[in-house]
Amino acid sequence: MKKILVTGGAGFIGSNFINYILGYRDDLFIVNLDKLTYAGNLENLKEIENHKNYFFVKGDINNNELIDFLFKKYSFDYVINFAAESHVDRSILGSEVFYISNVVGTNVLLEASRRYGIEKFIQISTDEVYGSLGSTGLFTERTPLSPNSPYSSSKAAADLMALSSHHTFGLPVVITRCSNNYGPYQFPEKLIPLMIINALSNKNLPVYGDGLNVRDWVYVIDHNRAVELVLEKGKPGEVFNIGASREMKNIDIVKLILTKLAKPENLIQYVKDRPGHDRRYAIDSSKIQNELGWKPQFDFEKAIDQTIDWYLANREWWNRIITGDYQKYYKTLYGDR
Repeated sequence: MKKILVTGGAGFIGSNFINYILGYRDDLFIVNLDKLTYAGNLENLKEIENHKNYFFVKGDINNNELIDFLFKKYSFDYVINFAAESHVDRSILGSEVFYISNVVGTNVLLEASRRYGIEKFIQISTDEVYGSLGSTGLFTERTPLSPNSPYSSSKAAADLMALSSHHTFGLPVVITRCSNNYGPYQFPEKLIPLMIINALSNKNLPVYGDGLNVRDWVYVIDHNRAVELVLEKGKPGEVFNIGASREMKNIDIVKLILTKLAKPENLIQYVKDRPGHDRRYAIDSSKIQNELGWKPQFDFEKAIDQTIDWYLANREWWNRIITGDYQKYYKTLYGDR
């Protein structure tokens, strides 16, 4: 049985990955290491918390002693590093924690992986490291890195560090760079859950700038299917873009959600744009499709319906989140809206 260290496994994408892979495979043992910061939530893992092939550890990837202890105890075959501070707005409000977690923490994991000779290290990255596109073109794996926010620059730094570990020390690193994810368990600071929850609460829906920024959307399970394929087949030293070729303007996403929830468009409120707001992201995922055989399975229209239905059915989950400290953060970004 192969043993995997999954970091950040109580967050949105990481918890969906663990739920997905333990839902049908019994040949893997997963240790989930998560610091349980504001976006980490063990309720995301209720369905598998007692699974025989799962163990949770609360801890920080920056803790060298803890990381060394876990590698000694479990003799991991693989590391999948989902752990990251991941929201651009928060990185603008305060960048230090992003560099501590995303850069220093990744380095701690890379060094331990090198010492203990793991079989593969997967660094989960983002299309944001490429910067911004004009009205045409796609990000490929050969697109130069040009990050435009503290968040994306911290992820780009981690990517380069991971690749240097491969080239210098032979560490079997593979990097994945995914477009915008959506689906269940996503923290309400992100666009789609924020708009769903505000609409359900009859609150204004804050839209940055003119709302014409374009993002490429992929359902979280399709993303995690791709990560699984990279784990099994991805060649060390390679980078794989993951995207479903579903570009949409932010304002169109917002209006679609309002339509599906039968809410009026006068709930939309345009707010001052985010500093350095990238205009357009779009992914060319032909490499992972051609080399590893991955293709997105989820149709956007059906998957967005499933996502909305999940938030409708899980009001208690998000009600607990949007109280207290989250309200203070929300007001910092958008004011009393």
